[in-house]
Amino acid sequence: MTRRAAVLCGAAVVAAGTLTAAPAQAGTPRAVPAPAAGLAWKKCGTAAYPTLQCASLKVPLDHADPRGRQITLALSRVPHTAKTYQGPLLVNPGGPGGSGLTLAGFVASSLPKAVAAQYDVIGFDPRGVGRSEPALDCAPGHFAPVRPDSVPGTPAVEAANLRRAKSFADACGRKYADVLPHIDTVAAARDVDRIRRALGAERISYFGYSYGTYLGAVYARLYPQRVRRAVLDSVVDPTGVWYENNLIQDRAFNDRHRAFLAWVARHDRTYRLGTDPEKVETAWYAMRAALARKPAGGTVGAAELEDTFLPGGYYHGYWPHLAEAFAAYVNDKDTEPLVAAYEEFGAADAADDNTYSVYTSVQCRDARWPRDWRRWRADNWAVHDKAPFMTWNNAWYNAPCAFWPVRSERPVRVASDRLPPVLLFQATGDAATPYRGGARLHRLLRGSSLVVEDGGGNHGITLSGNACLDRHLAAYLTDGTVPRGDGDGDEADAVCAALPEPKPLTAERAMATPGAALHRLIGFRP
Repeated sequence: MTRRAAVLCGAAVVAAGTLTAAPAQAGTPRAVPAPAAGLAWKKCGTAAYPTLQCASLKVPLDHADPRGRQITLALSRVPHTAKTYQGPLLVNPGGPGGSGLTLAGFVASSLPKAVAAQYDVIGFDPRGVGRSEPALDCAPGHFAPVRPDSVPGTPAVEAANLRRAKSFADACGRKYADVLPHIDTVAAARDVDRIRRALGAERISYFGYSYGTYLGAVYARLYPQRVRRAVLDSVVDPTGVWYENNLIQDRAFNDRHRAFLAWVARHDRTYRLGTDPEKVETAWYAMRAALARKPAGGTVGAAELEDTFLPGGYYHGYWPHLAEAFAAYVNDKDTEPLVAAYEEFGAADAADDNTYSVYTSVQCRDARWPRDWRRWRADNWAVHDKAPFMTWNNAWYNAPCAFWPVRSERPVRVASDRLPPVLLFQATGDAATPYRGGARLHRLLRGSSLVVEDGGGNHGITLSGNACLDRHLAAYLTDGTVPRGDGDGDEADAVCAALPEPKPLTAERAMATPGAALHRLIGFRP
């Protein structure tokens, strides 16, 4: 889905717990020798990030056969400028399938200058992604409108959706038969270590959002001695990869959608949809039913409506846009704002086709999925009964895994007591990576520190306008300082207040609010 959008307003800050400096092995600031020249960096700056440099790196397609076929990873860098050099900081926006090239510029420009200046901030397109080669695109136009209704209310609708899922899996198998066995998180983690070696670094620091937290955790499990510092923001539950996590996610997205509808009700003076959240919800599902019968503008049917409103579950800065389109359709029978919102938030382009191809390739390969569709049907109807907003849409998004043409592996057990302190960030109301993921990884990574945004519902919470969270991030990257609470287990070591909810805005004003850059980069779907 297109990665454009609007976003956060304001910041609220409350800290809890005490601060502790990390032990010496975690890496306090000191003069670290600059890496040996192993990559040919060239200028590739943009108007937003003029100091960006780019390079490419050959890595084995099959790490078990290091002299066999090679593929290419695309890299980016914002080089350090301070005398004190703390080594490379690799950044990843998640996905799987997200491009990290621009994220390097965003992170380097969003951190305090004195902190960013001490690192080479390194972005990369993981194998199969973006400018890396080969870049996967299994079935161009797979999400072209109008798709079948996501809710399989009749056998015919279910059969149509199953054909789409199977045809996508078959297309991937035909087009990339030699590549798919090597597109997974373990292979990507081994690529990260190849990047480390090419940078000439004994150890790296790592900063990952969303799925990037799982990639970081897997890297840390495979190469604990190579981790200097690690920041994991909006944490994937490593014990639910991936089928179980999706079902849990469905419930969380339904809660977040209801939070949006309640917000619309609180702003009845603007949107004129009523003050009762339940009645606003009824109006939303009536709109969905009407679009299933007659798509808006010939493009926005029921499935496309869900695609359009899904980003509101990731980031509340989108709520004013979505509410305006919702209100225009219900109150004025005006479909143009809804079609515009779909083009902004829901419509897929070529980059999204690539992202989805890598997403399915990684998720289907990473873990065992049910191959009997009766299991999917029973589980998703059970969840849909209580959480109808995105359950079936999400099921079809992942359904190619029921037909995937290559063998799946078992998830990596990421528990470790061999790491320097790892810093975790988690919002209590995150829908894409629900809170239990951060709590569980906190328990599994001994000595880690968990910073919680209490009452927050956004996905990707650092460098988005919350000064309290960003203080903890800056302190950690400066000298390894982490907060330490009084408890243990899954208890938070520090708590920050959530950012305030957005206010009704015009679309133009909302597009100019802080935080838009990050949420364009980390996209939707973890």
